[in-house]
Amino acid sequence: MLFNSLQFLFFFLTVVLVYFILPYRFRWMWLLGASCFFYMAFIPVYILVLLGTILVDYFAAIYIEQSSGHRKKIWLIVSICSTCLILFIFKYFNFFNANLMKLAKIFDLHYPVNKLSLILPIGLSFHTFQSLSYVIEVYRGRQQAERHFGIYALYVMFFPQMVAGPIERPQNLLHQFYEKHHWDYNRIASGLKLMLWGFFKKVVIADGLAVFVNQVYGHPGGFSAKALVLATYFFSIQIYCDFSGYTDIARGAARVLGFGLMKNFKSPYLAATIGEFWQRWHISLSTWFRDYLYIPLGGNRVPAWVWYRNLLIVFLISGLWHGANWTFVCWGCLHGFYFIFSIITRDFRKKSADFFFPGKLEGVHRIIQQLITFHLVTFAWIFFRANSIADVALILKRIFVRGTPIAFQSIDGLEAKVLVFIVVCVVFMEWVQNNKRRVQDFLFKCYLPFRWALYYGFILFVLLAGTYKTQQFIYFQF
Repeated sequence: MLFNSLQFLFFFLTVVLVYFILPYRFRWMWLLGASCFFYMAFIPVYILVLLGTILVDYFAAIYIEQSSGHRKKIWLIVSICSTCLILFIFKYFNFFNANLMKLAKIFDLHYPVNKLSLILPIGLSFHTFQSLSYVIEVYRGRQQAERHFGIYALYVMFFPQMVAGPIERPQNLLHQFYEKHHWDYNRIASGLKLMLWGFFKKVVIADGLAVFVNQVYGHPGGFSAKALVLATYFFSIQIYCDFSGYTDIARGAARVLGFGLMKNFKSPYLAATIGEFWQRWHISLSTWFRDYLYIPLGGNRVPAWVWYRNLLIVFLISGLWHGANWTFVCWGCLHGFYFIFSIITRDFRKKSADFFFPGKLEGVHRIIQQLITFHLVTFAWIFFRANSIADVALILKRIFVRGTPIAFQSIDGLEAKVLVFIVVCVVFMEWVQNNKRRVQDFLFKCYLPFRWALYYGFILFVLLAGTYKTQQFIYFQF
């Protein structure tokens, strides 16, 4: 069930109304049942895969809490290995199997293992990581093991964020399922506004751009450098609006019900460095890798070469987390090299900035940094969006090598108008996000009929300007 579907609208309205009508003691059951129904709307039988993960980590956490020393670590390893094995079978087995098959062919060896005919369960990586964070936090003594099986299952399966995050920590979400949430007009209105904002990002901007991006990246050999560059810029905006739009809808839906989910984006394209970009982009995943992989590896409190190795490992695994394809591995490694290069050149860049942009020119320097960072990130998106490494090579060749012939080109004079419209929308969007309090104060001071006219006008704009082809959210595939 997609957020941007009529089915979800009726589902959500039903869930909210029944939730607040039901007595408090039955609400968790209703939410769990609704979450199961939501997940089963995709591929019903895969609810068993999710149930397997839930059962393993539920009992493992209890045994971890009751154990000590070596035995405690064994239960942690059992939990991590079992949960990751499910993820490996569905998401990575065919990728590694295909590469081993190619390697065997090179050395003329017999390789009898065939690929598995499995469809990747929706959001498997997200609820796997959320479940793992719970077990690890219990192991570290920062979270008590949850004895209520239904509440723990709801923590993993909570429908607003179960398929594409944000990846919540147990300390933030688990206790909220025990709290009694009342019908609060201001909170519900705030949640609905956030959902509407997310729908604007998704159906107006992201899905509108997807039509052109999919056409170009689907057949990169048939388009000129100009079309490929434009499609790459468009995808940079598309993926941000698509994913942050999903997060806004998820956070808004949860807020309507009385739950608070973490903020997953903070104007990432305004970042002045790659490091800052990852502090603003997909924050729940970045902090997950920081806390559960980067710091345990030693973080930056190690010799320089070990620090660089740690960064490369984190970004390589981050790339692989996004998809079982060499394009994602290259995308992750490229960001790792960006990060390492920025560390190596940090002192030189600081001295250069102090010399060329002293005093009042610091603002100009930051703008230049923001532009450079945005283009580095946008260049890396080519690897993320391309269907294969061969397509990446073809796209880069067309963009950077002049005189490359084209088979056809589907781009017309409307491109400039579309680009201006999208840029205006995104700038407006970021301005609102960064001036949220000022916008709210302005709206509350407005005459009530005028305020409602603005709301209904915006809803009408989303309905008329949106693209309604039930375009799946990009991060659902992860």
